[in-house]
Parts: sequence; structure tokens; C-alpha cells
Amino acid sequence: MTNSTEINQTKISKLIQDSPKGLVLLSSGLVSKGYSYELQQRYRKGGWLKSIGKGAMLKSGDPFMLFGALSALQSQSSINIHIGGRSALELQGSTHYLQLSFPETTLFVPGRTELPPWFIKNKWDSNYKVYKISLFNNDMLGLTIYRDGDIEMNISNPARAMLECLALTPNEFSLNEAFELMEGLATLRPNHAQELLEDCKSIKAKRLFLYFAERVGHSWLKYIDQTKIDLGSGNRSIVPNGLLVPKYSLVLPKELVE
Repeated sequence: MTNSTEINQTKISKLIQDSPKGLVLLSSGLVSKGYSYELQQRYRKGGWLKSIGKGAMLKSGDPFMLFGALSALQSQSSINIHIGGRSALELQGSTHYLQLSFPETTLFVPGRTELPPWFIKNKWDSNYKVYKISLFNNDMLGLTIYRDGDIEMNISNPARAMLECLALTPNEFSLNEAFELMEGLATLRPNHAQELLEDCKSIKAKRLFLYFAERVGHSWLKYIDQTKIDLGSGNRSIVPNGLLVPKYSLVLPKELVE
């Protein structure tokens, strides 16, 4: 008969082999897979796992990877956090022609989301900035799977990422940079843009998205049905002393209008 020690050795071996390097392991998630809290404690005492805060662990020797933490939050605790905005565009190669170098990874969570202390207090391999905004009626719309080695997580698709950038303008994100990013989206899928524009709650972001796409001359814009998109009413003054774009009721810097 196989004794309990042999069973435990087999279980920890499977856990070590099946868990990607850098993936944070949450206690609750491990319990759901048959690893009791008592067993987890034994693994920590045995040097297989190391605690990185209440309810969170890494395999001993694994690095503190931001992607591994984000993947754990999404898949093991169902926290709706994702890489978006400029960072998502960079990961998907939409900024390759721009000379960009930013140390921060841009993260988005719905407005009232509380992140666990183990995530906030640890030093990851990438600095990050969290924006708490509820930009869409459906918070999961426009997310796509991104793989980094064996780690898998959701990030914004290009259309959503662009709207996230525009929602942060002009105080948190440069209008000129947003325009340059739009220039790189020549192959944007119009069906993705359509559903996100219909679902987006930011009038400013939607108007800027359409105006920038028109000004750049993207061919996919002709497939967007603007009659299904709520663009609100009245002028939106994005900057003081700017020029009015009558079609989209936007007051923008002179260099983005003339």
C-alpha cells in the first residue's frame, strides 16, 4: 500500500512540475486542487514553497514576476485586473515604430476593486501603475489572452487599449502620444472596435477614437456604424483655448486640428 509520505511527495512533485516559473500560488486555489492548508504548511516547512504574504506563495527559487502575480489574481482569485492602455499595445507590437521606453506597466481594475496586500507590498520585476476606472458596461469586453512563456493572462486587445489611453487624456496621458498610437492601428479589427465603442461609457474617449482614426485615414473606419454609438451632446473641451472640431464637438490643441 502506498503510504501518505509517498502520496505527498507525488503531489508536491506534480505541483512543482505543473506550475510555471514565477506563477504566484494562492492558498485558496491550491485547496480547490486538493492541497490542504496543512499540506501547504508542510511544503513551506520543507522548503518547496515560500510565503510572500498572507495566502500567497512562490515555488522556492522562483523570481517575483509581475506577470505571474497578475495571472494568479485573474485565474485563482477572479480579480478583474489586466494590463491595458499603452502597455497592452506594446505587448502586441502596436508601438514598434515609436521610440518608447517606459518603466511602468499600466494596469486597469474596475473602480471599487481592492487588491490584496501580498500584491501591493511585494517588489515585482516591473514597476506598475493601477488605474481604477469603470470604462465599460461589460468589464470583460475586449480582453484577449496573452502568453509569456508558460504564463497566461488577459490583457486589453488593441481597440480596448486605445480607448483606455484616450480615457486618461489629457491629464494622465498625452493627447499627442495617443494620436501617434492610433497611427499604428492600421490593422485594427472593426468588429472589435464597434462592440467596444458601443459599450464604452466615456463620451470623450469615443469621440477622440473616431476623430483620430478619421484624421489618420484608417481604412477600417468605414466599417464602423456610428449610428449605434452614443456620442452624447454638447462640446467636450479637452484643452483650454483649443480649436473646435465641429463633426465630433471636440476642442483640441491646434496641432491636432489644422
